[in-house]
This record gives sequence, structure tokens and C-alpha cells, in this order.
Amino acid sequence: MALPLAPIAGVALRYGTVALAAYALSRRIQVSQTDQRAEDSLDTLAEGLSAHRPKDRDQVNGAVRFRRVIRLGADGPGVEVDMAALGRIAIRRV
Repeated sequence: MALPLAPIAGVALRYGTVALAAYALSRRIQVSQTDQRAEDSLDTLAEGLSAHRPKDRDQVNGAVRFRRVIRLGADGPGVEVDMAALGRIAIRRV
């Protein structure tokens, strides 16, 4: 009985493409430093989504924070998930 290689080859080609893309992306990532001022400002964000548009500038500022504790069982071990982001979009006439 012959071994059907066509389905295996298709899966191997897909996984190989994903692995090659991940390798190429990992080679381009640079090591960065932790800016404590940015960490402090992200810690002071209120939970939820907010946006602000200053009257004196043509820009929009936005912030989002999501904090949750996820537990396995009622009193089981858990992890705290804390995601925060700041953003700014500035449009200037040149």
C-alpha cells in the first residue's frame, strides 16, 4: 500500500513557511530598554478606554487599560493580566 505523501507535503510546506517567517521576524527584532517613566504612566491609567482631543492642537490622544485576574477553580492558582496602551495621532499641515 502506497503512503499518501501529498497531504503530508502540503502540511509540511505550510509549517515550513510559518517557521521561516517567524525566523526572519525574530532576526529583525531589536533589544530595547525599559523606560521607567513610560512604565509609571502606564500604571497610572484608569481601567477602560478613553480619548481626548486638545483644543489647541490637531491631535487625538487615546488610552486603554485592561486588568483581570484569571483563576483555575474558586481558590486555585491564578495569573493577573494587565494590558495597557497609550496612543497619539497628530496631523499637521505642511
